[in-house]
Amino acid sequence: MNNEKDLEIIRHGLSHVMAAAVKELYPGVLFAIGPAIDNGFYYDFDFVENAKGAKKENMKNTKENEDKRISENDLAKIEKRMREIIKKGLKFEKSELKIDEAIAKEKKSGQVYKQELIEDLKKQGDHCQGGAGKKVSYYKLGEFEDLCRGPHVASSGKLKSAGFKLMKLAGAYWRGDEKRPMLTRIYGVAFADKKELEDYLKMMEEVEKRDHKKLGKELGLLMFHETAPGMPYWLPKGLVLYKELENYWRIEHAKLGYKEIMSPLVNKSDLWKISGHWDHYKDDMFIADMGENEVYGIKPMNCPNAMLVFKNTQISYKDLPLRLSDTDRLHRYERSGTLNGLLRCRSFQQDDSHNFITEEMIGSEYEHIMEICKNFYGIFGLEYKFRLGTRPKGFLGDKQTWDKAEEALKKILKKSEKEYTIAEGDGAFYGPKIDIVMKDCLGRDWQMGTMQLDFQLPRRFDLEYVDKDGQKKTPVVIHRVIYGSLERFIGILIEHYAGAFPVWLSPVQVKIISVGEKHIEFCQKLAEDFKKENIRVEVDGDNETVGNKIRKATSEKIPYVLVIGDREMESARLAVRDRGSREAREIDKEEFIKEVKNKISARS
Repeated sequence: MNNEKDLEIIRHGLSHVMAAAVKELYPGVLFAIGPAIDNGFYYDFDFVENAKGAKKENMKNTKENEDKRISENDLAKIEKRMREIIKKGLKFEKSELKIDEAIAKEKKSGQVYKQELIEDLKKQGDHCQGGAGKKVSYYKLGEFEDLCRGPHVASSGKLKSAGFKLMKLAGAYWRGDEKRPMLTRIYGVAFADKKELEDYLKMMEEVEKRDHKKLGKELGLLMFHETAPGMPYWLPKGLVLYKELENYWRIEHAKLGYKEIMSPLVNKSDLWKISGHWDHYKDDMFIADMGENEVYGIKPMNCPNAMLVFKNTQISYKDLPLRLSDTDRLHRYERSGTLNGLLRCRSFQQDDSHNFITEEMIGSEYEHIMEICKNFYGIFGLEYKFRLGTRPKGFLGDKQTWDKAEEALKKILKKSEKEYTIAEGDGAFYGPKIDIVMKDCLGRDWQMGTMQLDFQLPRRFDLEYVDKDGQKKTPVVIHRVIYGSLERFIGILIEHYAGAFPVWLSPVQVKIISVGEKHIEFCQKLAEDFKKENIRVEVDGDNETVGNKIRKATSEKIPYVLVIGDREMESARLAVRDRGSREAREIDKEEFIKEVKNKISARS
C-alpha cells in the first residue's frame, strides 16, 4: 500500500464486492451508497420487505427471504461470498451512460435510490461527476453493476492481500433525513494487510472491554431509560465521581479568580435571536412553544446568558479580565442515530467560562487558559494536542475581523510549541477556535475542550467597558471549556482507566470484608473511623465466603480491600489488598489512613 489514497481505493473496492455478494444472496435488494470511510467501508441497503417496489422480474427466487430481515448472523455468510468473488479475480469494468439513459436503466430495474441520485445529478447540470454532467459512470464486477465515479483496482483479485472483516449492522436514514426510509448499513473494516487487521481487532477487543456503557452499568455508575433518550441518570456511585471532578474544577478556578454564576435554563427566543443561535443553531435546540406568541428555547450553551451578566453592571478596564464561569445543565437535540452513551448525549454539563478581555489581553489570556489545560489533563496522564478551526461558511460579522482573530490564534499556537492541526471551516459561527484533542490509552483521539475567540457576540449585545481614557469600548470574549462536556469526559475516563479510577476519584475507596459474623461489628467501627477522615468506605458483611467477597470487590475495581478476622481484631494491624495485587500486606491503621489521605490530596 503506497499511501492513504491507495488504501481508500482498496476500501471502496471492498464495498463494491460486498454489494455484489449481497446481490447474489438477496436478489431483490435495493442499493443506496457505499463509500470508503476511516478504517473501512460501508454500504446502505434496503432489505425492508425484500426491497418492496423492485420489479417482479428482479424478485425471482426471493420467496425464502420475504419473511426475514438480514441479521448480524448473516455477516459471516456475506463475508464468505465476498472472499469467493475476490478469489475469482473479476475485472472492474468501467462504462458510461447518458444521464437520461441511466435514469431509465435504474427505473427499469426498480433501483429507486440510484435513480434519485442520478436525477439529482441531472439537476446539477455540468457540475456533476467532476464536470461530466452529460454522462454518469458505472463499474461492473461480474454480474453486478453499480453507479460509481471510481477509481477502482483493476480486478477483485487485487484485494486478496487486504485484511478485512464485516463488523456490524446499523440503521441509517436515506440521506440522513428522518422522514425518509430507514436503510440497513453494513459496516466493514479493512487494512493494507491481515496483520494490520489483526492488530485493529485486538484493539477493538480492548475497546469493548473498556466500553463505558458496559462498565458504567456493571460498576453502578449510571443508567439510561427510554423515557429520556440521550439523558443519563447518575446513580449514587457515579454522582460521587461526577462531583469530585466538578469540585476539583471549582476549587482550582476559584484560586485563579474565576467568578461562578448560574443562569436560567429556559430563555425566550428573543435572547437566541440576538446571539445568532436562532438562525445558526435552532435545529439543534429543544424548543417550547408556550402559545400567546411566546416561544422559548432550552439553552444549548451558556454564551448569551454570560453576555447579559456582563451587561448587568458597569465594567471598568480595571475589572478585566472578567472570568465568568458556570456548570449549568445544557440540552442539545442530538439526532437519535448519533447518540452514544456519555460520549454524545442530549443533556450534559460543561465546565464553562466566558473570559471578557481587551484586545491587548488575547495572547496572555490564551496562555493562562493553556496552562489550565496542562494542569487539568496532566493529573490524569492524558496527552493532548490543539486544532485550529477557521471561518465557516455561515459566519457572523465581517471577514476582516475574522482574519484578525485567526491570525491572533495562529501566533498563539506557534508560541505554545504544542502540536496542532488546522480544520478549515470548522470554527464556531461567531469566531475561530482552538480545540483540545485528547488521546486516550488506546491511542484514540477525542475532541474535548475548546477556546473560542469571539469579537461578534459582544457587539450584538452592545457590551461596553470604560477604558482608562474614559472612553467606552467593546470587550472581546473567549468562550472556553477545559473538560468539555463532563459527561463525555467521564465516559472517556471510564474507558481510559477501564473503571479502575485513581483513589481520589473512586466512588468507594476502601472495602472492608468480614471473615465471619462475629467480625462485622469491628468492621463497622473501623468504617466509621475512615469516614471521619473523609475516606469513602463500604463494609461487606454478607454471609458468603471470603473468597467470593474478595472477587466481588475486585470486579468493582476498588483500590483497597481490607479483610478483617480474629488476627486483625487482636493486633490493630490491617491486612490490605491493593487493587491489582493477589497478596495482602500488613500496615498499621493510622499509617494506612495517612497513605490513603495523601493519595487523595495529591490526586494520584
